[in-house]
Amino acid sequence: MTLSDLDEGVWRERLRRGDLVIRCGPFRYRIESRLPLIAEGLGRLYADYPVAEPDEFADFSLKMAEGTGVHRWWHRQVRFSADGFYPFEPLPLDHAYPQLEWAMNWCLTTRAHHYLMLHAAVVERDGLAAILPAPPGSGKSTLCAALVHRGWRLLSDEVALISLTDGRIWPAVRPISLKNQSIDILRAYAPGCVMTRVTHGTTKGSVTHLKVPTDQVARMDEPAVPRWVVFPKYVAGAPTRLAPVARARSLLDLGGNSFNYTLLGRDGFEALGRLVASCACFEFSYSQLDEAIQTFDGLAAAAREAHHG
Repeated sequence: MTLSDLDEGVWRERLRRGDLVIRCGPFRYRIESRLPLIAEGLGRLYADYPVAEPDEFADFSLKMAEGTGVHRWWHRQVRFSADGFYPFEPLPLDHAYPQLEWAMNWCLTTRAHHYLMLHAAVVERDGLAAILPAPPGSGKSTLCAALVHRGWRLLSDEVALISLTDGRIWPAVRPISLKNQSIDILRAYAPGCVMTRVTHGTTKGSVTHLKVPTDQVARMDEPAVPRWVVFPKYVAGAPTRLAPVARARSLLDLGGNSFNYTLLGRDGFEALGRLVASCACFEFSYSQLDEAIQTFDGLAAAAREAHHG
């Protein structure tokens, strides 16, 4: 059963009570909130996601509530808590929905240590995954969103979940975060795409979240085999360029982009080593999305030819 299968009044009441459990890939999130912005965002972005019964187990429990401190008298705020713990400072109330998505990221990256977790987008074609690790401002999410609307399947916009046993990448399929200029770029590039209302004045600037296509949400239980590591960088006016990178350097850079590489110790080192050994590694700079898509499609076509040749 998906969220849209439930009567809206039913799931909104579950949300108010803390009984709304949404599954995203291998994880279940129990969400509690009485804030209209949270219900609005969930209804817009998570309509296609499976929901569990209220009494079923959830990996993470989140509560988004209006702040009760003295500031509320002149500046209404939202606070996130997980199992009674408040990891973040309150934010302005109109930042409630993006904070929910950031809170869900926090829950995942601080607790899912049965995976090696990399800060990277992941997209898939023909069962093979391209990992896109990059710092904020690199154009990673913009490129990821464009690929997702041109034939590639989303596994994650933020976290690559790499199995410690077989090295496959498991989907953590959730909405794609877009910031500032990327918002209008994607609206033009993928007309009809669904986004939340834009939130202005956050620490990241103006932000919105992009709905994952329905058919890709339906495939959230399908892992992929890593094949490419591509370090993307948007460079205004620059030609599209894909250049090989040594695996040793890629391993170091991926380790620096990991949420739990050092925490996992030897298991993390061996998992990362196997990942890099199995992938072709590249640096990628671009300024035109159509050319970027052609480059990635070329990687997929070459892999198909190698498989059938």
